[in-house]
Amino acid sequence: MPTTLIQPLALLAELENPQWAVIDCRFDLQKPAWGRDAWAQGHIPRALHADLDHDLSGARGPGSGRHPLPRPLKLAATFGRWGIGDGVQVVSYDQGSGMYAARLWWLLRWLGHANVAVLDGGLAGWERAGLPVTRRSEARPARTFVARVDAGMTTTGAQVAAALHSGALARGETLLVDARGADRFAGQNETLDPVAGHIPGARNHPSAGNQSADGRFLGAAELRRRWEATLGGRPVTEVVAMCGSGVTACHNLLALEVAGLPGARLYGGSWSEWITDPAHPVARGA
Repeated sequence: MPTTLIQPLALLAELENPQWAVIDCRFDLQKPAWGRDAWAQGHIPRALHADLDHDLSGARGPGSGRHPLPRPLKLAATFGRWGIGDGVQVVSYDQGSGMYAARLWWLLRWLGHANVAVLDGGLAGWERAGLPVTRRSEARPARTFVARVDAGMTTTGAQVAAALHSGALARGETLLVDARGADRFAGQNETLDPVAGHIPGARNHPSAGNQSADGRFLGAAELRRRWEATLGGRPVTEVVAMCGSGVTACHNLLALEVAGLPGARLYGGSWSEWITDPAHPVARGA
């Protein structure tokens, strides 16, 4: 049962298997309705649609980021409605980058469901391989999804602030890794959040560096080489992954797993949560 990535032909062979659930996670941060509209125009056969804002995120509130983590029981109910339960293999995909699909991958693992993989190359890779798409909508029988939350997979903003103020970030006892592009990390070209920059002491590892030009993940050995350069000899269990809102960070967490480096945690609120507190310091530059 694949638990990180799956290739298009391997998924094609299981499309009629009722024990497999395919979830289309396409989304556009600038046009939130685009993903569902795109799914309606054509998707992998039997795929259901997951909306980042409504299905894969919780409600925003004072002090939250743009995509707070959903409440576990509500998320479990969503998974059950999609026909996901014990023994079901889940495959998530998006338009190609994998960052939205990786969010679903991480959320399922957070609730204790290990049998989930991201379609390598997304729908773009599927179509390049000449594989079928459909406009037909098919429901899956609902199942009971039991949430088994792994609290060790997350870090809160308060914990990040404590690590900063105690000097743990400066000493490298906590390694905060930001998945945003280098320009946004440096405080340039910020288009999504009202404050530009990064958390002092964070390192930049853009998620785009996990993939080749065709949107497929790099091989495990190359990913490991790149990530070991970022880790600088520190154990991966000291890594806290973040980004703008806790979505792209999941792409880095998936890449670490592909590289054989499991154990990093997610700061779910990420930069968009951090900047809601004006007392939090902000750094700019590379």
